[in-house]
Amino acid sequence: MIAGDERVLVTGAAGFIGSAVAASLAVKGFDVVGCDNFNDYYTPTLKRDRVEALLRPVGVRCVPAELSDPGQVEEVFRACRPELVVHLAAQAGVRYSLENPSAYIQSNLVAFANILEACRRSAVRHLLYASSSSVYGASASVPFHEDDRTDEPLSLYAATKMSNELLAYCYSHLYQLPATGLRFFTVYGPWGRPDMAYFSFTRKMLAGETIPVFAGGRLERDFTYIDDVVESVVRLLCRPQEGTHGVTPHTVFNIGNHQPVRVSEFIKVLEGILGTQARIDFLPMQQGDVPSTFADTRRLCEVVGFVPSTPLLDGLSRFVKWYRNWSDGEQADS
Repeated sequence: MIAGDERVLVTGAAGFIGSAVAASLAVKGFDVVGCDNFNDYYTPTLKRDRVEALLRPVGVRCVPAELSDPGQVEEVFRACRPELVVHLAAQAGVRYSLENPSAYIQSNLVAFANILEACRRSAVRHLLYASSSSVYGASASVPFHEDDRTDEPLSLYAATKMSNELLAYCYSHLYQLPATGLRFFTVYGPWGRPDMAYFSFTRKMLAGETIPVFAGGRLERDFTYIDDVVESVVRLLCRPQEGTHGVTPHTVFNIGNHQPVRVSEFIKVLEGILGTQARIDFLPMQQGDVPSTFADTRRLCEVVGFVPSTPLLDGLSRFVKWYRNWSDGEQADS
């Protein structure tokens, strides 16, 4: 078992999941240091706001670092000397991977290899890293189980995440590095990413703008509330996999709500919360998208005794309340 005062490095700490995880670990007594490259995939203002609102009040430093540069990774590890690492930095977004593939190679492959090597050299006790539900591709076998095939990715983003799992397994096998992959399923909530549908739909609906809806709204997503994700990550951090008797200390977990919702139904819930009707532009299914995501969470439950379960109505209501306050403040500052 891991003590609550150990040094933890959280990469991507100015990001959506990273800032929430780093803040929660600090509150629980861990000595947390964060890093982020503060890129402009979406507005860096939101990232700085997360640092000021979530990290600074609980004493978490977030240092700038480009993890695709091995020298900068070495410097972060030398300064931080982490015993535990939660690697959440990545280039996100399925559709953007069609436009800018090099960003995914650098941020998701080169940077991850640098993190693995730094963890090996530093004898890190446990590495948690972000994978994605996208690794399941267009699998018709639902719910998705961690042992299902994941060798047919439909996007470069998915391919990089599956590659992360293979690299981590190899390092665990060769060097007995305890590593745990986290297959996140459509995480949403306050302080979220503006490129995600729930965020952009909210903004556009409040502004009276049209929202793009792909595949006639028939796509299904396993929307997973941020607080449930954080609880899952924190519990898993304290349970590194054992590597005794020739067993590779690596495993993966689905982090999902195990209750998929059609996008058309999701829009109805959002309309009810916002008190406005969506103007919809129906578009064909996009390249790289998958028809459905649905997490089997039995493994997570067996290991940590917890699974995400926040109802969509509750989670979206909390997000909208946060969004109205944040967007009001953003407009006041502009």
